[in-house]
Amino acid sequence: MAVLKFRIYLEEDDAVYRDIVIKHTQHFIDLHFAILKAYEFDQKHQATFFRSNDNWQRGREISFEKYDKAYVADPLLMAETTIGSEIRDTNQKFIYLYDFAKNWTFLIELINVSKEENAKLNYPAISRIEGIGPQQYGTKSLLGDKFADIEEKYDLSEASDGFGEEGEEGESDADEFGSEESTEEEF
Repeated sequence: MAVLKFRIYLEEDDAVYRDIVIKHTQHFIDLHFAILKAYEFDQKHQATFFRSNDNWQRGREISFEKYDKAYVADPLLMAETTIGSEIRDTNQKFIYLYDFAKNWTFLIELINVSKEENAKLNYPAISRIEGIGPQQYGTKSLLGDKFADIEEKYDLSEASDGFGEEGEEGESDADEFGSEESTEEEF
């Protein structure tokens, strides 16, 4: 059974991508959910694939469902269309559009075809993650919630610039050592 490896790029930044391996007999709906999982997006919005060519032109549409919009030709449905049935050449490309309001666009490229299945993998599977993916809603710091925990643990909010007042600790050091000499060398 053929296993296909797709590289899914974020349209704006080709340094950010995810590789997903999937069986050719699986459906586009499986790839749809794998992409959302790989980029940590929710499953609340409309989505569609387009078969594409080397120039990233949109061809036949493979949609999650038939939406209330004008179609040149009725779309194929993700749940009914196997991935293998839409592969036309060895470097097949697709465009994946998610959340029509935000217009998240991903470029999908077939990068490998293998005849060997990995018995340890549950297909579809994410085989590689490169770059920090976008946040679906707004912006979020790279550290996310972890930074809030660090800030609370070390109480970073009090010394916002990270420096104390000059001489704060120096007075107690001088008393401890019994002299007022500088103890710089010890540090």
